[in-house]
Amino acid sequence: MRPNFLIASLALLASSASLASTPDYAVGAQYDTTHVYVAPSDVDAFVRSFTATFGGRSTPQVVVTVTPTSSSTSSQLVQTPVGSVSVFGFRTPVPYPFGLERTGYLVTDVDAAVKAANAAGAATLVAPFDDPIGRDAIVAWPGGVNMQLYWHTKKPVYAALEHVPENRIYLPAESADAFVGAFVRFAHGKVVSDVRDAPGSELGRKGGTYRRIRIASGYGKATVLVTDGHLDWPYGTEVTGYEVSDLDATLARARASGAKVVVDAHAEGDRRAAMLQFPGGHVAEVHSDK
Repeated sequence: MRPNFLIASLALLASSASLASTPDYAVGAQYDTTHVYVAPSDVDAFVRSFTATFGGRSTPQVVVTVTPTSSSTSSQLVQTPVGSVSVFGFRTPVPYPFGLERTGYLVTDVDAAVKAANAAGAATLVAPFDDPIGRDAIVAWPGGVNMQLYWHTKKPVYAALEHVPENRIYLPAESADAFVGAFVRFAHGKVVSDVRDAPGSELGRKGGTYRRIRIASGYGKATVLVTDGHLDWPYGTEVTGYEVSDLDATLARARASGAKVVVDAHAEGDRRAAMLQFPGGHVAEVHSDK
């Protein structure tokens, strides 16, 4: 048994060394976006409400094909000081598996980044393809977490964010460690905290606990929420958590712009948090330091 153990250990070390030598393809959190799919009739209302809530502005809306097969959608980038969103209003049915990816991460080389993601444990869900301004791909991480990786023909230059948002990922216990291990290897990230008994009140529960894992990398922040799936709406439907300087003022702007506060402001450990639903149905978490 000992020779087999030695062989396995050497293989693990070789694999770890190979991953450690893989370049970090991240460009920066200000280039990463949450993907928001809304009906064409709701696009303008969503953009107005989102920018009124968080500040910033939208690029001009264009109608393009952003998939490798035939489709048509409006597309625009909404940039705010606390994070950006890519807004899509499809005029045609959305081809599978588009609409299931949560975020788009800008990388320095999309083909190489996909190979690195594969080596770390992700599957290629949509192979790299050309789009009007670059190349895209979608990878699926353990637990069914889909993310877009993209590259621009002309590298954009965006100002750093005032606050870096967090990718909020709900997973069952059986796949959480596999996801965290794979993503951290790919992203050259680190686990900032791993709280195995976070209070269930953070998820709207009256009791109990859940596991909360926070990750930091060149792609920004991610929070993995490990639950049994017994969640009241809207928990689990939000994709991103936005950090703001003044939570109460942000919620007031949201209400005035047509968004709904679907979870009121409340304490969560070292932060105060709430949940918003914007026109078109998109749900986002918002938080600030206490």
